[in-house]
Amino acid sequence: MSVISVAGVEVDTRHWIGGRRVASEAAFDDVSPIDGKVLGQVSRGGRTEADAAVAAARDAFVLWSRMTAEERGVILFRLADLVEENIEALSILETTDNGSLLRSHRRGVMPRVAMNIRFFADYAINRLSHPVFETRGHDNHVSWDPSGVTVIITPWNAPLMLATWRIGPALASGDTVVLKPPEWAPLTASYFADLTEQAGMPAGVFNVVQGFGIDAGAPLTENSAVSRICFTGSVPTAKVIARAAAENLIPCSFELGGKSPTVILDDADLDLAVDLAIEQYDNAGQVCLAGTRLLVQEGIAEAFVERFRERAAQIRQGDPRDEETQIGPSIHLAHIERVQGFVDRAQRDGATIAYGGGVNTELGSHYFRPTLVVDARAGSEILTQEVFGPVLTMQTFRTDDEGLALANSTDFGLAACVVTGSRPRAEAFCKHLVAGTIWVNCFFVRDLSAPFGGSKKSGIGREGGLWSFDFYADVKNTVYAPNGWSQGGSNG
Repeated sequence: MSVISVAGVEVDTRHWIGGRRVASEAAFDDVSPIDGKVLGQVSRGGRTEADAAVAAARDAFVLWSRMTAEERGVILFRLADLVEENIEALSILETTDNGSLLRSHRRGVMPRVAMNIRFFADYAINRLSHPVFETRGHDNHVSWDPSGVTVIITPWNAPLMLATWRIGPALASGDTVVLKPPEWAPLTASYFADLTEQAGMPAGVFNVVQGFGIDAGAPLTENSAVSRICFTGSVPTAKVIARAAAENLIPCSFELGGKSPTVILDDADLDLAVDLAIEQYDNAGQVCLAGTRLLVQEGIAEAFVERFRERAAQIRQGDPRDEETQIGPSIHLAHIERVQGFVDRAQRDGATIAYGGGVNTELGSHYFRPTLVVDARAGSEILTQEVFGPVLTMQTFRTDDEGLALANSTDFGLAACVVTGSRPRAEAFCKHLVAGTIWVNCFFVRDLSAPFGGSKKSGIGREGGLWSFDFYADVKNTVYAPNGWSQGGSNG
């Protein structure tokens, strides 16, 4: 069937290409992690659908790119309004599809979807400018021109929000978009496509191709008609995409996860430190920014562990649709096996499980208990590779310099959290901490105008505010001479 009902919300499971629904001969099951039940069959796209979507986006680019930012803004503002009108439906769909908390979707994630679209549309209209500057009597005028077709490939942990973080600036720039949503959580992307049509978006400006990376993602990234590629996911997959993009010299923006530290210095407010550490279990640990490596100064380590265990025991794990639930299921059985594998190998390598350690079988097969691993060997897998589950590690250090070295001891550098009672100490520590975003005595405070991205293997490039437009648009400088004018003067 092309339309399925999820908790009373109807969603089409075909692709959205060129302003119409397109089915594929092949399909795949979409399974809810809440109870392991199949929600429905989703069209499984391949090269045919990918090429058709890029062609439709390329055709639509002629009209969309020539519209003014204000004209595009009318449609994008209406789209943001429609998202807000459909927050309940979108929240139900995504919770059922990926297991994230329903209350979080209602209060934070889906409102952020609307904000992503509205913010970048407004930015393009009111803030995208550079002062005219003079060079030997000549005027330099900087502009941001639409670049073409943008391909966006997003993960399953917050599929619609992370997609619109890129869709918003791409469309506001005048680019057209082909989105490949994650095969483990594709439904909100399809529902969103219907909202773009209701908002009056011209056919082909926004397209959705569903399927697996090898079938649908590969032909999208290999297509020479594509102008930009945005990917959030793993380092190995990014390398594959980068090789494909290099063949056509397509600029890429990569956000590749991390192994971020939460550094707790010995003058920290211990209750605050524990609260921030527990917060790293958010979304069952399926958060790229999570500070999963707890680095605690020796003098407070024993007290910290005691309070941490007390707080962890209070976490309510269960059905994500329950208002009281704090941690829901992991996305897929294959992912549960991956997380369990990390924990088991850490134990075999000499680490100790201080809390949790396995699946909460009372709740079902998809619910991995919040876990804390201690005494892991320096440089071991559990300390250096991204688990992407509710698994934290703890290490201790003596001096600030030793803590800094531990914090910087992985190949990643996406984010970091530092907890301390001294601002000068925080400033000194953060100066040499390698990360794209650092939170001091807080976590997950994000402004859409701020730069976002990772250092080292956590990604390439920065997005947010002007940085997004610098990527999605072609930045152009037009130089006007002071002479040679027959009319209109030298100000152009």
